[in-house]
Amino acid sequence: MRRRTLLLTAGPCALGGWQTLTQAAEAWPSKPITLIVPFPAGGPTDVLGRAAGRILQDRLKQTVVVENRPGAGGNIGTEQIAKAAPDGYTLGVGVISSLSIAPQLLAKLPYHPRTSFTPIGMIGIAKGAIVAHPSAPFNDLKGLIAYAKAHPKRLAFGSSGIGTSNHLAGEYLQSLAHIELLHIPYKGTSQVAQDLLGGQLPLSFETSLLTTAPAVKAGKLKAIAITAGTRSALLPDVPTVAEQGFAGFDVPSWFGLIAPAGLPRDIVVALNRALVDGLKQPDVAERFAQIGAEPTPGTPEQFAQTIADENVRWGKVIRDARITPE
Repeated sequence: MRRRTLLLTAGPCALGGWQTLTQAAEAWPSKPITLIVPFPAGGPTDVLGRAAGRILQDRLKQTVVVENRPGAGGNIGTEQIAKAAPDGYTLGVGVISSLSIAPQLLAKLPYHPRTSFTPIGMIGIAKGAIVAHPSAPFNDLKGLIAYAKAHPKRLAFGSSGIGTSNHLAGEYLQSLAHIELLHIPYKGTSQVAQDLLGGQLPLSFETSLLTTAPAVKAGKLKAIAITAGTRSALLPDVPTVAEQGFAGFDVPSWFGLIAPAGLPRDIVVALNRALVDGLKQPDVAERFAQIGAEPTPGTPEQFAQTIADENVRWGKVIRDARITPE
């Protein structure tokens, strides 16, 4: 038995490699699974990632260990997912910034959005909002646009950095409304929130309602528009950008389950089945709703198409706005 194991792991023959993958798939999962979240704890990526981890753990009857590996807008953790062994024991959360924006913005990445990963399925989407300090001289999107046209490049909006999803949401609106805003990139979302709440920054395109909705309800901020295609249950009275004259404007943040490229198909099927079953449960929808998110169960192929389509969309926004990395 020991000699056979050595041949299977070290030998170059095709039969040995096939037997190794088959045996691994049959026994899977026989040990804890690591789920890499490429952002810090507490944010929407972490919340949805941990929810997916609980779903997999409950249905696969195996421990799922969540590891936060933040840095470089999610690219560091995403690289670690790409470089892991395709054995089903290292999974990760793939997000719009690292899978569809960074590949269009950065000339060199240590991974490719379509060839470095095996898509398992979408986890959910988080709705965002255009929010302003209460002192801003407008209360809706029409007023914002009128003010921006009367004061070109003077109405500032903050983002967590050049090329981030909240930056590109602002660029997208500018292109549709034919206005010119002043973009102020920060080093992170916490600094944007601090200046927005303090009145030093008048406007922001928030990608999650996790912290935004409570501030709006407390009167510390005012919501101008929901940036997703439909309204949010957290702020049901706030109309969408589309409702206010820009049909088709739909820029939610999306999150999906990914694995390294080359994951055996039977493991992909097992993971997707477990994920989809869990996302369809009412208690999961309720947990997601608390942070302004919605479960989006689907097939691996649908998730792969989303990644490809979003690369096309944000590539155009980046080129049209002539955005270059810092």
